[in-house]
Parts: sequence; structure tokens; C-alpha cells
Amino acid sequence: MSLDTLDLNALRTFERVAATGSFTAAAHHFHRAVSSISRQIGALESALGQPLLYRHTRAVSLTEAGERYYDEVREILERLDLATEALASPDTEPRGALRINAPVAFGQHQIVPLLNRFQRQHSGITAELQLSDRVVDPVREGHDITFRVGDLADSSLVARRLAPMNYVVAAAPDYLRAHGEPASPEALAEHNCLLYQGEMGRQRWYFQASTQPAATPFDVTGNFYSNDAGSLLRAALMGQGVVLFPTWLVSDALARGELTPLLEAWRSEVVPGRRDLHVLTTERRLRTRKVRAFVDYLQTVLSPVPAWDRWREAREPPPNE
Repeated sequence: MSLDTLDLNALRTFERVAATGSFTAAAHHFHRAVSSISRQIGALESALGQPLLYRHTRAVSLTEAGERYYDEVREILERLDLATEALASPDTEPRGALRINAPVAFGQHQIVPLLNRFQRQHSGITAELQLSDRVVDPVREGHDITFRVGDLADSSLVARRLAPMNYVVAAAPDYLRAHGEPASPEALAEHNCLLYQGEMGRQRWYFQASTQPAATPFDVTGNFYSNDAGSLLRAALMGQGVVLFPTWLVSDALARGELTPLLEAWRSEVVPGRRDLHVLTTERRLRTRKVRAFVDYLQTVLSPVPAWDRWREAREPPPNE
């Protein structure tokens, strides 16, 4: 490979290695051998006359030259893809690959069914869903759509508010029969609280009565902590303890009566203040049919109230009612 014959595929390979920090991830993406990816990057570096990547045992990182080259290559490839889409798909039907990033639990419980319905409507759409609770740079990692909860940093990204984050304290009927219901947030000190423990440490629970100007934090404890919300939910369903989770995670269990809502006179949260769920993209990607169609679809199906906040309407009464 020489500078006169730079291969577009080599640039796409470099973009994936740089975005993921991994030859293996790029190999999986292109369905190729890791050795093939490595040889192609080596040939690109030889043609350019300087290294683009530092090779480490478990990952790769960009050199200073690689950082500059990656920023340029990413923008060129994005512009090329947009131009190709406009030329190849002059009709209004969205098509192409949607690359989506979302928090793990939200992606598993909500994005998968939302995507399923969207792809049934638009058969030309393929989806690549990457789930991570790590805050990522959507531009650097090449995501078309990124879901994020909470306050957003100032950036050039386009942010659309999808829904408020509403939380519910809940426990299984078996747990409540054995231990009783807490009458107030203070009473949670006598209960086994199952807590999420992530990168920011162990969660605190905040409660605010209608007569209070601000939420009060409570340091609750229990015998099970995890960085996986799904595991905590399963433990709660088995009657192990009390959880505080967003409605998008527990609405089905609440509607089926598998979990009972508690302390409904208080607004609950896991941080001070209220937060919203947003979808992020770039202005350029929003101009593509596939991204615009998906964002419009999300706002249509989640407005004015998302299904996960209508669990009371679908709630099945207990057998003795």
C-alpha cells in the first residue's frame, strides 16, 4: 500500500480499531481474523510513514499522529456514508445500519423491544446495539444514537428529551409478608435494601415529601450489592429485599403484581434533583433518514407518557382483591 493507493477499507478498519481500542473488536465487527486487521493497520502505518497506534497487551491507543488522523478520517468516512446514502437511497424509506449505545439495563429492557418494532416497520434498517454503563463519547466512537440519563455536558451534540426518570421503591409480596411494609423512608433502616454499586460507588436513596423543599438522602443497607441492575431485580423478585429502581426497569413486575410499590407518598431518586432520559446524536447524522426516522419514532411512541410509566393502568390485582 502506498499513499497513492490508500485503501478505503483500510481507513474503515483503522476507524474501528481507534474507536474501540481493540483489534479484536474490529475483527468481530468486520467478521475477519485479528491477524488480518493487524496486517492492514501495519500496511497503513507503513504507507503513512509513522505509527498511528500504541500496541498494549490488552488494548491499543492512539499516538499523537493517530489522534489527528483519526479525527480527519472519521469525518471523511461519515461524509462519504451520508453522500452514498443520499445517492443510493433517493426514496424516503430509511435504510442502513443504526449504531446505538445505551446503558445496559435500559438497553436490555427497553431498547430491544423498541428496536424490534421499529425494524418491523422499516425492513431496510439493521441495528448494532452496544450496551455499556460507561459514559462514552458518541462522536469519537461513531454511534448514530446514544441514550443518556441525567445532566448533559455542553457539546455540539443534538439532545432530544424522551421522558422523565421516575423511580419506585418496591419489594415482592413474599418479602412484605415476612417483614412488613416500611411506613416511612426512616423505616428502611430496618429493612434489607438491595443496592446498585457502580463506577460512582454505592447508591444513596433520596426521598422528598410533598411538603419538603428538597430531597433528603438516606444511607440504607442490605446484604446484596451489585453493579448489575438485572441481578438486583431478580433478587427482589425472589423476595430478598427492597429495591429503588426506575419505572422503565420494574414496570412489568409492578403491573403483574410481582413487586409491590412502597412509600408512594414520597418522591424517590438516587441523586439530588430530577433527571430526564435523553437521546443524543450529531446534527449531521440527524439529517440522515435512518437516524431521523428512529428519533421521530422514539418521540412518537414515548409521548406524552411512555408505556413504562403507565404500569398502574395495567396492574393486575392480587388474587384476594
